[in-house]
Amino acid sequence: MDFSLSDDQRAFVDSARAFSEGALAPNAAEWDEKSIFPKDVLAQAGELGFMGMYTPEAAGGLAMSRLDASLIVEELAKGCTATAAFLTIHNMATNMVGKYCSQAVIDAWCPDLVMGSKLASYCLTEPGAGSDAASLRTSAVQQGDEYVVNGAKVFISGAGDTDVLVVMLRTGGTGPKGISALLIPADAEGISYGKKEEKMGWNAQPTRMVTFDNVRVPVANRLGAEGQGFAIAMEGLDGGRINIATCSIGTAQQALEEAAAYVQERKQFDTAIAEFQAIQFKLADMLTELVAARQMVRLAASKLDNQDSQASTYCAMAKRFATDVGFNVCNDALQLFGGYGYIKEYPMERHVRDTRVHQILEGTNEIMRVIISRRLLMDGALEVIK
Repeated sequence: MDFSLSDDQRAFVDSARAFSEGALAPNAAEWDEKSIFPKDVLAQAGELGFMGMYTPEAAGGLAMSRLDASLIVEELAKGCTATAAFLTIHNMATNMVGKYCSQAVIDAWCPDLVMGSKLASYCLTEPGAGSDAASLRTSAVQQGDEYVVNGAKVFISGAGDTDVLVVMLRTGGTGPKGISALLIPADAEGISYGKKEEKMGWNAQPTRMVTFDNVRVPVANRLGAEGQGFAIAMEGLDGGRINIATCSIGTAQQALEEAAAYVQERKQFDTAIAEFQAIQFKLADMLTELVAARQMVRLAASKLDNQDSQASTYCAMAKRFATDVGFNVCNDALQLFGGYGYIKEYPMERHVRDTRVHQILEGTNEIMRVIISRRLLMDGALEVIK
């Protein structure tokens, strides 16, 4: 297997790195401290194509592979984890619209979405439906050529500040086959938003509850067929797991680079602490595990691009491993900074806070283990690793 990047991929990385270093990194601390949602910078990302990376070309996107998109996201996460993570959520929702909506809806929304001049939120989780997404209860009852939507969604990134919602709703009976997906304008009558949640991290993007009270939505705004919503959601989550794993890797890479520079400057007992074998061994382990996680994520992305029958399992393994490694690397980097790592003058504590949630969202890492073990017990270990 050839792990080297093509010239096109290197160009993607260079472009993303320049944007990350120029527009994200210098502002990340302020966005975090003041809970600023940088819509203007997201629009700049849209001008570079980063807001419609794998949206179909027919909908105005770049139709990138998930591997190519991962290369870009890793560089963006080095600049600002929370902003890069929202960008991936917007990409997921925009891709769903561009792939599954009618041409009229695509024409109405996608030009602005792929440019980042309008933003999208993805609404799946409910107060009583987290890991068990198939048990969601927010309903859409058809009345003529409209659906009437009632219920609530929680932990919605960007909610209250975005322009459109891609919402998973119950249009039929219990279980996954009763779920459909709708595009709902964020300012539709009957939608209300809860308070902006005060979070441990990800402060550069708002998170709110969304409540639907007899919201009327045209049937024409449905994504795919009625009852197809859960399949669309699960397809999105495979890519979402690649995305969030990549955000962990990018942030951890940045933390490791900062830690490596710091330990060469910091002196104790008249010696740079980088000269201590304990520090060298810690750095070696951090780098080794980070490289392993990166390769697993890129393998999973490649499996997804090639529509491999085991792609979902690989995405789950990559998400579980990379988000755990990413958090651990950031935490170890903070430790190498000593007391300075704990204060906000340095970015270490932000890296730790921002990566912690990656072990929870897009399916908790415990659920990733369920997915992996079920595949293992169903098909056997040799089938899993082929």
